Order: sequence, then structure tokens, then C-alpha cells
Amino acid sequence: MMPNPRLLTEGEAAELLAIKPDTLRRWRWSGGGPKYRKMGRAVRYAPRDLTAFMERATRESTSQYSDA
Repeated sequence: MMPNPRLLTEGEAAELLAIKPDTLRRWRWSGGGPKYRKMGRAVRYAPRDLTAFMERATRESTSQYSDA
């Protein structure tokens, strides 16, 4: 079994996505962002979930509709 990569903090995840942490908070509230883990008060993101989120956001045209 392969070890899991380190989970990222909200700030690290926001930096990876080139967005503000407030955007991640808004997405968590609305349910439109990447998957996350909530452990007590701590919020963490798995790198594979951020990659999957970015892949789902890929579009070839402005006329493509979101699957959300």
C-alpha cells in the first residue's frame, strides 16, 4: 500500500489553484469546490482532489456548460 501524500492546508490549496482562500471558503459553503477533509476545526485538501477539480474545470469553448 502506497503512503498517502501530505494533505494541504487551505492556504496551500488556494496557492496551488491560484485563488484566494476566501474563494475556497465560499466554495465549501456553496458546495461547488474541490473535495476537502474536515478534522475538528482544521480543513485539509488532498492533492489528488485538487487535480481532479482542475481536470473537471477544463473546457474547450466558452459555449461549454458546467456539469455542476
